[in-house]
Amino acid sequence: MAHVIATINLKGGVGKTTTTVGLAEFLSAEFGKKVLIIDLDPQTNATTVLIGEDRWRILNDARNTLVSLFTDALRNDGEPPQFNLEATLQRRVSPVSEVRSVDLLPSSLDLIDVQDRLASMSSGRFYSNNPTDLLRRAVKPILDDYDYVLVDCPPNLGIVTLNGLRISDGYIIPTIPDVLSTYGIPQIQSRVKAFADNLGETIHELGIVITKYRAASTVHNTTAKRLEDDENLPVVFNTWVPEGNAIAASAEYSPTSTLRQKYAYQGGYEVFRALAKEFIAAVEEIA
Repeated sequence: MAHVIATINLKGGVGKTTTTVGLAEFLSAEFGKKVLIIDLDPQTNATTVLIGEDRWRILNDARNTLVSLFTDALRNDGEPPQFNLEATLQRRVSPVSEVRSVDLLPSSLDLIDVQDRLASMSSGRFYSNNPTDLLRRAVKPILDDYDYVLVDCPPNLGIVTLNGLRISDGYIIPTIPDVLSTYGIPQIQSRVKAFADNLGETIHELGIVITKYRAASTVHNTTAKRLEDDENLPVVFNTWVPEGNAIAASAEYSPTSTLRQKYAYQGGYEVFRALAKEFIAAVEEIA
């Protein structure tokens, strides 16, 4: 049975997608796991990192992205659905040579508009469609084909994010160790718990992943220590992802690379391998 884990932070630019893609690639290449990435973030960063902008544009023009799943819920009764799971699912997507078992359900910039329209849906259509359950119903047939499913959520707690949480066993919070990036963590905890309680289920807090860490920064060290010491917050992963020029490059599509080439920055290969190993252990604790 697949372990479904969401990655979420209310602030953008915190390394959420880099963490998601890095985990997927190392889970596949180093640990032999089959991984599905569900990209719910309208910024489409995970999608373009994995398949490139040209291929994404072809899929987007053909409406073979997750936006069609949500627009189907907004269409008038009787209209044929546009979402086709098989056409949307992209297999073996990573350009990294050793990564052979990462699949992708791609995102679209149009998800921004769709989320607003779903939020304003009339009450009758809202409850008949149950918009927080759309993703679960769509992907249920394929989830057990994977060892891990990583859901890259938008930087908010709207309906699209709730769809991601609806199928998740747990979540991680990638964050830069500064005040602005960590400010929303308690809100994430309370909202996710309230959502899970309403479902009668549990969505586990796997932990906080420190990203873009600068060892020389007093702010980073002070904030990281505060996160570690606060018993009301999720645990902090022992593996911290450092900041470096090449970390930005690892979040861009490169048509040919090896794992060591892509994650060559500041011991990045060892960092992400350790993070993936720690992630596996954390998931096994809630299984």
